[in-house]
Amino acid sequence: MIDETVDEIAEMQTHSSSAVAVKAARALRALTEREYHSVEEYVRDLDRNSRALRRANPSHASLHTTQRAIVERTEGADASTVEDAQTVTSEAITDVVQDVESAKRLAGENAAPYIEDGATLLTHDYSTTVLSAIDQGLADGAELTVYVSEARPRFLGRKMARELSQREGVDVSLIVDSAAGHYLEECDRVLVGMDCIVDDTLYNRIGTYPIAATAADQSVPVTVVGAAAKRIDGGFAFENEFRPAAEVMREPADGFAVRNPAYDATPTRLLDAVVTDDGVTEY
Repeated sequence: MIDETVDEIAEMQTHSSSAVAVKAARALRALTEREYHSVEEYVRDLDRNSRALRRANPSHASLHTTQRAIVERTEGADASTVEDAQTVTSEAITDVVQDVESAKRLAGENAAPYIEDGATLLTHDYSTTVLSAIDQGLADGAELTVYVSEARPRFLGRKMARELSQREGVDVSLIVDSAAGHYLEECDRVLVGMDCIVDDTLYNRIGTYPIAATAADQSVPVTVVGAAAKRIDGGFAFENEFRPAAEVMREPADGFAVRNPAYDATPTRLLDAVVTDDGVTEY
């Protein structure tokens, strides 16, 4: 089962990082139902499978932090029996999943003051945490205009636009990525999610950096919303993904290369605030 989940996670390219972290955590539950000769053997197998899950998507910080939390809690329990160790793992999985799901809601609540009635927002890519923040603003009575950039080449912004179009109180427009600079002059704020923040760098879907840089030039604040588990101060080296050339063009590239990175790096100095379930950091 773990091997199947590893393959699934490697292919979960249109899912939020939170969904990936939850799926990976739940996959470890299969190990709590197997038989082992000793606690040491179980913990080794837990760590081995957890590392395989992390390698399946090396760019997702929340996947790494949640997996480490489960393994470290099991290792630190110093269980005397395999059954006890498996119980600790099962409880850790439950807590991690609850934390991931509640973080989205709490981050949305903390971002609500940044979503004012009548505001025009621009967002990029597909983020369930951004959706949660917008939902909180709508629940507080706000009516919004939202521009959504497509997030080429996989067009995840289209998924975001469809989701927003189902919400009352939102006037949503889908725009091509290169039109962001044109529409930013109408915007009160850029609101985006995050794959992770490592030290002073935001890593998010490719196209975030030029939007943030253009917004800074036009004095439009850029607010990032996401789970605190995605903020890393050390111990995690971000690895970009380079996606297939076929996502960019169907016909073979003849005489030239096609570069298709999944993420870009945005300096946090270009941000107005980072909002998480733990609170707000303003820049």
